[in-house]
Amino acid sequence: MTTTPLISLTWTDHVTGRQGHLVIDRLVRGVSSGGLRMREGCTLAEVAGLARGMTMKEALHYDPEMRYIPLGGAKGGIDCDPRDPEAYGILVRYLRAMRPYIERFWTTGEDLGLTQDVVDRAAADAGLVSSIQAVYPLLDDETAARRRLADAFAVEVDGIGLDELAGGCGVAESVLTALDRAGVPHEGTRVSIQGFGTMGGATARFLARAGLSIVAVADVKGTIANPQGLDVEALLSARDPYGTVDRAALRAADTELPGDAWLSADADVLVPAAVSYAIDTAGQARVTARWIVEAANMPVLPDAEDLLSARGITVLPDVVVNSATNAWWWWTLFGDIGADPDQAFAHIRRSMRALVEQVLTRAERDGTTPRVAAHGVVADRLPLIAERFGWYA
Repeated sequence: MTTTPLISLTWTDHVTGRQGHLVIDRLVRGVSSGGLRMREGCTLAEVAGLARGMTMKEALHYDPEMRYIPLGGAKGGIDCDPRDPEAYGILVRYLRAMRPYIERFWTTGEDLGLTQDVVDRAAADAGLVSSIQAVYPLLDDETAARRRLADAFAVEVDGIGLDELAGGCGVAESVLTALDRAGVPHEGTRVSIQGFGTMGGATARFLARAGLSIVAVADVKGTIANPQGLDVEALLSARDPYGTVDRAALRAADTELPGDAWLSADADVLVPAAVSYAIDTAGQARVTARWIVEAANMPVLPDAEDLLSARGITVLPDVVVNSATNAWWWWTLFGDIGADPDQAFAHIRRSMRALVEQVLTRAERDGTTPRVAAHGVVADRLPLIAERFGWYA
């Protein structure tokens, strides 16, 4: 796999001077897939790393028997706090500038700092048909496919949209697969989560319903902790669109701790589900958990992962763990599953368990980390995809 992206560019907003980036790492059948994030400090290097990760996520879900054929990897990023009053205008102008790419080569959607409804509204204001219109020519029946995806996005399960729950279901299944392989019971296993937005909140729900105890949750205001377990549903009901929990919803036994306290919580599993680069070499020394399950993109720095591995702490990599969100979109659009939550969750669980099992088995066999093993699976599959579809066409 080449290390040089196909397209890499930086855009400067003529109104505010803010910058945005787009990296298309690879095209398959002329199209790439990857979300658009908005955060203060977003860099081109960050977006390039995320685009490479998308190439890997797509390849990891390649199944020649399915209607969904993985696309290439891409990513967009805007250097702006999504809470900034000027953020929406910047987003619209960015999408307008990227319109030629979105119309032909790049399918995008929500990522850190942006929800899908905001992306959809901004895309319409930018004159786009859809943020994923580049994939439409690959569909057998565009009208039916678009209706199916729209129906899926309209589904809610206990007050949360199916589109928000898909990724968390995949993260939770990754955790449960690791526990099952190690012979660790679900009941009583303690989990600490950084981030309580789309991915972190959904992960917390699925793990709590599987019997695990969520003992700490971190948002922008700090860490909420309870060694006896938090009331996840109450916290979900009390969060704002950015994943910040209203502290009025806390129970008497819940405590408020500093923002980084999630890292050293007395937990068996850590789930970083917020920003990239959350665990560095200093922070890893505070970790006592047995597993770190990367729900966020690139949360553990490479040097920190080396030190964690040397201490016997397993890092399940983002390219595997959080890949279900992207895959669910395409499974639904291409018609492998319908707009039905039970069908979606069953397919996600089955696919993610098989993938995590494959990666962990390979890591154990080769004496490597799960990340190296996942890279090995990708290296095996990319030539098969290229042989079938070519490098660009």
